[in-house]
Amino acid sequence: MNRLLGSMLVILLFTSCGKEENFVPDYPVNYNVTLVEFSITAKNNILLVPNTGVAGLMIVRTPTGYVAFDRCSTVNPEKACAVNPDDSGFTATDPCSGGKFSLLDGSPQKAPAKMSLKRYTVNIAGNTLYVRN
Repeated sequence: MNRLLGSMLVILLFTSCGKEENFVPDYPVNYNVTLVEFSITAKNNILLVPNTGVAGLMIVRTPTGYVAFDRCSTVNPEKACAVNPDDSGFTATDPCSGGKFSLLDGSPQKAPAKMSLKRYTVNIAGNTLYVRN
């Protein structure tokens, strides 16, 4: 009986362990933009920054402040497919899978998206936005 329980426990441990899916890797982010530059270059209160993070950076001005996300979709992140903001300014779509994400908090809005976009810390000091991880 003990041998059977021990075997079942080992099988359970091995079947529950596995590679974490939909994981966007950590990548150093250290980006600054002035509030004036943001307001001039942002479209629909969204600033897209290439060559930062995994698939680029998306800084969004929301009614409560600023948020920043990596553009890398959490659906098959190994493809580093960059999400694109929709014309509404409220969601972003993964062109590779069709998944949608909220631009208020990065949460998944339409399947196959299941995990939120990777979020970065945004601080404002004086006239400058600082995006870090």
